[in-house]
Amino acid sequence: MAGPIGNSGVKVTGGGGTPAYGKALALLATLFFMWGFITVINNTLLPHLRSVFDLSYTQTTLIESVWFIAYAVASIPSAFLIKRVGYKRAIIIGLGIMAVGALGMVPAARIPSYEVTLIALFVVACGIALLQVAANPYVAVIGPAETSESRLTLVQAFNSMGTFFAPYFGGYLILSRTVSGTTLEGTAISLEQRMADAEATQLPYILVALVLIGLAFFISRAKLPDLGADTQRANAEERKHLSLWSHRNLVFGVPAIFIYLIAEIGVANLFINFVSQPSIGNMTHEAAVKYLTMMWGGMMVGRFAGAFIMRRFAADKVLAAFAFAAFLVMIAAASLHGPIAMWALILVGLCHSIMFPTIFALGIKGLGPLTEEGSGLLITAIAGGALVVVQGWLADMYGLQNSFWLTVACELYVFWYALWGSKPTGALPPEVLE
Repeated sequence: MAGPIGNSGVKVTGGGGTPAYGKALALLATLFFMWGFITVINNTLLPHLRSVFDLSYTQTTLIESVWFIAYAVASIPSAFLIKRVGYKRAIIIGLGIMAVGALGMVPAARIPSYEVTLIALFVVACGIALLQVAANPYVAVIGPAETSESRLTLVQAFNSMGTFFAPYFGGYLILSRTVSGTTLEGTAISLEQRMADAEATQLPYILVALVLIGLAFFISRAKLPDLGADTQRANAEERKHLSLWSHRNLVFGVPAIFIYLIAEIGVANLFINFVSQPSIGNMTHEAAVKYLTMMWGGMMVGRFAGAFIMRRFAADKVLAAFAFAAFLVMIAAASLHGPIAMWALILVGLCHSIMFPTIFALGIKGLGPLTEEGSGLLITAIAGGALVVVQGWLADMYGLQNSFWLTVACELYVFWYALWGSKPTGALPPEVLE
């Protein structure tokens, strides 16, 4: 599919009028799984690199900031690339870019080099951004418009499945094989031990690169359905009378995605360091990975459940309930100590579960022929994860636990968006291809 995607709730049908988009959704689910898997490997990589390069929290979170800056850099060019080469080829190119970046982690580990690590991860993230720009709006409109939030949440659940398995993978192949990963937080390790630890990242990223190359080959042999003529970009004359800024749900949805990513990425990237602290869980990084897996597991369960809940209840009401729950558990994580604070941070994974797909689907609702541009803005807003460096700075200045008050503020905005900001204005009538 070379053309852009409209907000039409397109019904792609096969023989006999039966919906034929199930196979496409299953194929896209593998992409969601892989980019979730690769993104969350960073959660085990960051505490590892903090020890290898003796980094501050600000320098550690800067690694993740570079990852999300890639979304700001790559999202708009990705939209042009998809239009030029088509949806399927763009996916293959995106997977290839990710594989190149993953292989770049090998020289980064052998040197070892903080700077080369940043470059390699930036390349991986650019490939993921290309996949995100194509896949999210495609899933949102490939079926009936009235179930777009549920459908996108369901496919995002496979993204969470990737995030669930990634900590096991990173914990076993990185943290369990290093001195820094098997000693308590704050334990001094020698330069020789840090250099030996650095090499632990080579094998996992070689394996990831091989899987990505295999997936690209498989997709090159697969068929994706055509969404039809009603998904094409509105002509120039029609667009003179349309404006993205007349849609309140998009205008406030872009900062909602941006702010939500600050919350999700801040919690995930500082989780291991937080629960390892003597006043919280008093455990090694290797042991903390098991609890990180629980947090991502909660997100996976929440997305599968949310996909069905939103078939019975309005998506904005469900989003408000989850956002308010996240607000409460983050107050507990920021103010309490011991196991209670740790379990509060674990529970926020469940609370965050439906937020991204629901905000995204609410944000593009009623955009009609403007859906492509709106989707591009929402994907670009994923760059909000880059501001995790602000939380790193707060952790250095005021303490790691106090930095989670930033997350509390983020949850409050999402709650407000669900109650008021997500209400569509200027909605355009959907066109349905029967």
